[in-house]
Amino acid sequence: MDQLQNIVSITNGQPVIGEQNLLLQEKEQLIPGSVQYTIKRFKKLPKTNIDDTGMMVYHFKKDEPKENHLELKFCISGNTYCRSKNTECDSCKFHQSVNCEERIDTIDLVSFKFTPSHLSQFVKGIKQTTFSDDILNFKHTSSFAKAMPLCGKTKMVLEALLNHSYSDSLENIYINAQTQMLLLYSMECMIGAKEDSFTSKFLANEADREKIAKAREILLMHISEPLTIKALSRKVAINECYLKKGFKEMYGTTIFDFFQSQRMEHAKYLLYEKRVSVTDVSSLLGYSSISHFSTAFKKHTGLKPCELLFH
Repeated sequence: MDQLQNIVSITNGQPVIGEQNLLLQEKEQLIPGSVQYTIKRFKKLPKTNIDDTGMMVYHFKKDEPKENHLELKFCISGNTYCRSKNTECDSCKFHQSVNCEERIDTIDLVSFKFTPSHLSQFVKGIKQTTFSDDILNFKHTSSFAKAMPLCGKTKMVLEALLNHSYSDSLENIYINAQTQMLLLYSMECMIGAKEDSFTSKFLANEADREKIAKAREILLMHISEPLTIKALSRKVAINECYLKKGFKEMYGTTIFDFFQSQRMEHAKYLLYEKRVSVTDVSSLLGYSSISHFSTAFKKHTGLKPCELLFH
């Protein structure tokens, strides 16, 4: 358990993490009311062996509820970092990092912090048990840190999050979506849910699961261009009913709720990080009027857009 909080500084007699020159990349997002994350990627030294590790840290303060939050922390090895990624490395751009001559093996530390208000958006999508209900609704009355098993789906999300080739706004959209999946899968791992135990028979077909995953990807690429379910189903060549049922089962939320959630998370990013005006954010996200956008934003976040802009 201590591996994530105090990553072993010496492994096989060699320093692993702690020397500044080993840090390859660091990314942090601290937008109020949104998931806050830190990603640090370190060079993996020869003969270094660290097991992939996960930890759930539950922070509860009865007298200071604003300080309550849930953290997911991971230490992952076996990925690679491309030194030329930001200069359009062709190998990485076409997802052929194995052929990249600039790649460096890494040890990656990632941390995600969820506030009660942010967690409340995902409660409906997670299989309810006494454990998940207590944690997601902050009914558990004492803090704890617990080692977390890393199932295949969790590892897949983490690897995709670390190895993507998006930048700027698209990167923010992508990371927000992956973070939501990471929470869903982590909770499933903690309660011992079986992987790929779908109730819909058609989801047993890998081709159908890939179509639904493609539909999710299309939604993320069209944050400013809302699509109807009919149009989305045509794009991925799957029955509308199957798409709706399959999406809910795979991702724990409806297509509309997922799209709206990602839309509002991106709005937070544009307002807080990029300082884009409320008028421009409304337009960029495809709203017909500022009032419609402001109403949707207030419903999702509890804040008026201008409150976050001038935070």
